[in-house]
Amino acid sequence: DQEMKVSLAFGLAIATLAQSLGHISGAHLNPAVTIGMLVSCQISIFKAVMYIIAQMLGSALASGIMYGARPSQSSALGLNTLNGVTPAQGVGIELLATFQLVLCVIAVTDKRRRDVTGSAPLAIGLSVCLGHLAAISYTGCGINPARSFGPALILNNFDNHWVYWVGPM
Repeated sequence: DQEMKVSLAFGLAIATLAQSLGHISGAHLNPAVTIGMLVSCQISIFKAVMYIIAQMLGSALASGIMYGARPSQSSALGLNTLNGVTPAQGVGIELLATFQLVLCVIAVTDKRRRDVTGSAPLAIGLSVCLGHLAAISYTGCGINPARSFGPALILNNFDNHWVYWVGPM
């Protein structure tokens, strides 16, 4: 029940952000997606670097705000941790969950395609939801290195943090 709520919350939040901010920056919220867009020649190296820096700063800032705003009896901040899987398995899970997200983003935003109908932001949000449904039990579902970085930085807990960069990238 809780995993379904978290998965839907992440997916709907990303769909809303993509719909709201897509016209500004392409709604680049994830370094893995940014690298995918760079490799598929849809953005420049300069933009990719600037987006990733902004994503990292945004994640750290948002995590700091949430740390200050959370109830005093709560120690959670959304830190991703491995749950019953080895780091190598975690990399594989993160790789697959992120792959389907990046594939979706590249496919629905490709300006050369004329056959894409419907809502690209909704498709991307559903892809994020799918990734969470598949991976949250095992890795906390990073699929976004910047999102994993913020809580790790604020809590100063980088245990197995490399998994959340190597897998998605």
